[in-house]
Amino acid sequence: MPTKDRQRQLARAKLERQMARRAAAAKRRRQTQAAVGAGIALLLVVVGAVFLVANLSGDDDKDTTTEAATGPKCTYQKADASTGKVKDVGTPPTADIPDTGTRTVTMTTNVGTVEFTIDQAGAPCTSNSMAFLASKKFYDKTSCHRMTTGGIFVLQCGDPFGDGTGGPAYRYGTENLPANQHPPYPAGTIAMAKSQEAISVGSQFFIVYKDIPEDALGADYTVVGKVTKGLDVIEKVAAKGVTPADPSNPGDGKPKQAVNITSFTVSPAAS
Repeated sequence: MPTKDRQRQLARAKLERQMARRAAAAKRRRQTQAAVGAGIALLLVVVGAVFLVANLSGDDDKDTTTEAATGPKCTYQKADASTGKVKDVGTPPTADIPDTGTRTVTMTTNVGTVEFTIDQAGAPCTSNSMAFLASKKFYDKTSCHRMTTGGIFVLQCGDPFGDGTGGPAYRYGTENLPANQHPPYPAGTIAMAKSQEAISVGSQFFIVYKDIPEDALGADYTVVGKVTKGLDVIEKVAAKGVTPADPSNPGDGKPKQAVNITSFTVSPAAS
């Protein structure tokens, strides 16, 4: 049996071993905590860098969007049954739409040639659509289906079916309304026909051959251009009168002198 001194020595040695193990364990814990702390710090640095890059990229995107927003934004919606019959030749481009200057339209008909400019600055979406349709020969070999001679003085064209019920496979909204012009539709004006729906402009347009009084037609129709040559051709057609669609409205119907469009071209956009 060990003596008391030996017992104390053994107890002291045991205590020293326990303290050594505890010190080693504490050291390992400190090393682990240090490694974890370093990992967290590194993670925070990486997250911060990603956040910074994302924010910088976002600013660049915003700048690009702002720049793009300065150009015309044209929306051409698919036509539905409520907008009439459809001749599908595709949809106009919606990028890089010209929004300055004018282009020249040459409309060759069986009764003479009419030239007019389209205003890309005032009506870029309409000009873009008309130029697109012309490039597809949409207007070629169509007829001007309506003439009005009582209060409203227009020849209406642009329906591929020749009866006032048709258009392309898309529709879009109005622009360049003549609210501050008096009269709103002077002789020589080229404006776009539409129905009562908000998004109903298509291919049909009307040529004003005599000033329209302000109380006869509201400023609700897109003004896209102005006749520069051949207005007398339309005046001569108007002088021959109309075949009324409704006997109670003798000044509205098909022109007695048929007007058939043989070709419809738009000059190239300025580079």
